[in-house]
Amino acid sequence: MGRLTRTLGPTAAIAAALALWVLAVTAAPAQTAAATPPEAGAGSVAQAGGYVGEDTCLTCHEQQSYKGTAHALKGDARTPAATQGCESCHGPGQAHVDGGGDKTKIKTFKTLGPVEANQVCTTCHTRGAHLLWDSSAHENRDVTCVTCHSVHSAKSEAAQLKFRTEAETCAVCHRDKVQKLNRSAHMPVQSGAAREGKMACSSCHNPHGSTNVRLLKTGQSVNDSCLTCHAEKRGPYLWEHAAVAESCTSCHDPHGSSNDRMLVTKQPFLCQRCHVTARHPPTIYDNYVRNNTTGANRILTRSCTVCHQNIHGSNAASGQFFLR
Repeated sequence: MGRLTRTLGPTAAIAAALALWVLAVTAAPAQTAAATPPEAGAGSVAQAGGYVGEDTCLTCHEQQSYKGTAHALKGDARTPAATQGCESCHGPGQAHVDGGGDKTKIKTFKTLGPVEANQVCTTCHTRGAHLLWDSSAHENRDVTCVTCHSVHSAKSEAAQLKFRTEAETCAVCHRDKVQKLNRSAHMPVQSGAAREGKMACSSCHNPHGSTNVRLLKTGQSVNDSCLTCHAEKRGPYLWEHAAVAESCTSCHDPHGSSNDRMLVTKQPFLCQRCHVTARHPPTIYDNYVRNNTTGANRILTRSCTVCHQNIHGSNAASGQFFLR
């Protein structure tokens, strides 16, 4: 301004400065618009890289909307709705559109192999419960994410499962385990319309991978998992029962049983799998002892545990036989 004043005089200098300011204000919006790249939102009509935008997809696939699901949360920058919409999972759709809907020009999960299908999902789902999916028991057996989950037609809102409950989903493969839930002594898992629903398969298992055995969520053994709920059975004990220390499943079936307390077999047969002596307690396999002893009643009802009550372990000084 000082240089303009010396050169042009006060009045001319003010006029020149005003003209420069008007020129700058007028040109700024055009420069800003030119410098700003086109928005890459899901609803864009034409995008770079072969993307056509979600609105184009919905002109034909209007029944395949994922509105109302976790994938549709635009406020989360990691979701498909906040990036390329349908094409975040199915890939650029320009060739598919130009080819008149040629399905070979787009990713369809019905035709993708297990590895390719899982790679699409694991581009985002790599944290938390999904962290150990690679080389997990299900991944090694070519189970895919879309085997259990559905983005467009889920029956379960919580995890977008193909079936109404986790038990129904798991029953597709693990039918023998789920059928045990219908036995008289069972885990309170929701497997049907009239069941308790206090637990689910994922209460104990992580189907996406685990460092534990049997895809268990907690600890490094079956006992560690059981003790998260049954803490009163936790040791150490002065007198330990070897079968209990080895595994809870030595005596119990964790999914369900037709025997009391989900035992794998009735008493006294359960105890006699290890304690096979023909003296005490009497065994039905020894007819003479059974008919000639007053202790024959020990093979009825609670049998062995009528006396050996602390069967999980005892801290009593004289509790080596788990009587107290």
